[in-house]
Amino acid sequence: MDIRTGLPLPSMGEIMAQLTVYFLVEDYLNYWLHRLLHTKWGYEKIHHVHHEFTAPMAYAAWYGHWAEMLILAVPSLAGPALVPCHVTTLWIWFAARLVESLNIHSGFKLPFNAEKYIPFYGGAEHHDYHHYIGGQSKSNFAPVFTYCDYIYGTDKVSSVLLSYT
Repeated sequence: MDIRTGLPLPSMGEIMAQLTVYFLVEDYLNYWLHRLLHTKWGYEKIHHVHHEFTAPMAYAAWYGHWAEMLILAVPSLAGPALVPCHVTTLWIWFAARLVESLNIHSGFKLPFNAEKYIPFYGGAEHHDYHHYIGGQSKSNFAPVFTYCDYIYGTDKVSSVLLSYT
């Protein structure tokens, strides 16, 4: 990755454009890797550790098999590798991704949640269903946005969760 460290610092517009690309790239790649982790082999050998938590809990965001942590690091690094940035933007990206991951595993639908403001943002409700079903889950694989789940027919939150909220 060609990470800049000197001055000038990036403008707010540059940071926002890069973060948008990073979230979209990470979301798409993570969707497919997450689906692969739900194959019989991937789930039994690796991903089942993460699904030990069926109830929402922020700690579950980074609780998993070491191989899963390595596999899912690739999508997070892909955006900065494709679109180089300043180190400040990289720090913001890692912080935003961490906070977002904690949010979707928290089980809370907070009043300032991004799902109110960002189209196709899944939030905790979307991912809670995925954990509730566990190993049998064939839906709601997207980590941030729901466009991949929608496009590939794996979006189940609207038909199931909304019936009890």
